[in-house]
Amino acid sequence: MNNEELETAIREYIPQIIHMSLATVKDNKPWVCEVHFSYDDQLNLYFVSSQETRHATELLSNPYVAGNIVTQHHKNQKVRCVDFEGTASMLEGDEAEATAYKAYVDRYGASEGLLNEIRKDGNTRFFKIAVDTFYMFDSYEQERAKHTLPWNGGNA
Repeated sequence: MNNEELETAIREYIPQIIHMSLATVKDNKPWVCEVHFSYDDQLNLYFVSSQETRHATELLSNPYVAGNIVTQHHKNQKVRCVDFEGTASMLEGDEAEATAYKAYVDRYGASEGLLNEIRKDGNTRFFKIAVDTFYMFDSYEQERAKHTLPWNGGNA
């Protein structure tokens, strides 16, 4: 699979999945959690979380994250999984509303209620993951294979 085909496969796959596993690390101890996610045209990933969660506090001190976007597979079923590595950041004010909130509305049809809750709460925030590399483990096309797609918002 060449890079263009790989990008197309990723763009076709991730709209089908609403959760991603997110891995963070602090003091050489890894942590993984599940979050609802959205994304934009450049395949930046967004999620909402309290600043007090373990994953949020860890990524604020170490922005390097990894994760996967995968549906549950059954025995003897063909497998596809999108893994990623990147850097995460907490978004503030206008940037959060213009990017992450828009991505959430486009994906989930969220109402002003989510944005108003975030504005009044002061603790819940949008986070952005700028992906450096995507990986796709795939058995849809041929034999099982793992493909790598260096990524910089499509400007790799």
